[in-house]
Amino acid sequence: MLKQSFFLLLSVIAALFMSSAEFDVSRYLGDKFSTSSAFYVPINLEKAAAAERATLAAEPTTAAPSFRLRDYKDKNLEAQLKAAILANPSWAKLYRSKRLSVGLVDMADARHPRFATLNGKHMMYAASLPKIAVLAAAHDAIERGELQETAEIKGDMRLMIAKSNNAATTRMIDRVGFEHIERTMRDPRHQLYDPANGGGLWVGKRYAAGGRRYPDPMKGISHAATTEQVCRYFYLLANGQLVSQNSSRKMMSYLVDPELHHKFVNTLDRVAPRAKVYRKSGSWSVYHADCAMVQDPERNYIMTALVEDPGGEQIIRDLGEVMDKLAHHARPIQP
Repeated sequence: MLKQSFFLLLSVIAALFMSSAEFDVSRYLGDKFSTSSAFYVPINLEKAAAAERATLAAEPTTAAPSFRLRDYKDKNLEAQLKAAILANPSWAKLYRSKRLSVGLVDMADARHPRFATLNGKHMMYAASLPKIAVLAAAHDAIERGELQETAEIKGDMRLMIAKSNNAATTRMIDRVGFEHIERTMRDPRHQLYDPANGGGLWVGKRYAAGGRRYPDPMKGISHAATTEQVCRYFYLLANGQLVSQNSSRKMMSYLVDPELHHKFVNTLDRVAPRAKVYRKSGSWSVYHADCAMVQDPERNYIMTALVEDPGGEQIIRDLGEVMDKLAHHARPIQP
């Protein structure tokens, strides 16, 4: 009796499945449908999938951070920076004649950095600062299998950055080549040399007497930079976006703990002695350049300056103190 009741129940359930207006059995089993197979047929898969999509759409999502630094231009920070420059008559004169360019990126809020420049797209001679372009191009070539990362090459890259050694830089330029340095700077992932935005980082001459020149196509400068592109370089680096995450990490290991304590670093030694500093600078004749990424519990920012003036060394020291105050946070920064 129980056995008969069980099979009767099976028949009733199967009939209910078959009579459902929303159930198309032929979609799943064709002509092979039977009472026993009814229990293995998924009911209304399309409706279930639609419901799942609706549920996922309703769930809150966290937007991925953008690494396009220009998206974060901050008018208030720019106004503060400009006011500080114009308050100094000598700086104001240099700024108006485009012999002074500065850039600042406050990264205290990693998802919403604040970015400001003055004369940021104005390309200037930058002496040794564009050696960072050689550093990036060398790591790009290593990843492409065009350059072997030997102990000798690692030693030259450290000398090139930490001590700004010209002989080591020239050896690296000869290994990588001007065309490949340009390739990395123009790479669509980075666009660190971009004519549509005033040019940027360029290396077109060995740091030595002799050798061919490969000047930038906009102004014919052999070692060029803009403060906007230098800020973008360090911002990409800080976020693991320059060449690759692994290469960014290695490049930062060359830039950290500079051995030359002048310009920005001279000021940072005094106002932020415990900060971790990633830095590259340059000077030749009246041209002075510096960039530093500064990190400690109350600081996470990038500052850069290009100056054409005999007193550029001291000007950059003083600018460093001004920009540190603008980006220094009294409360510890939350990661």
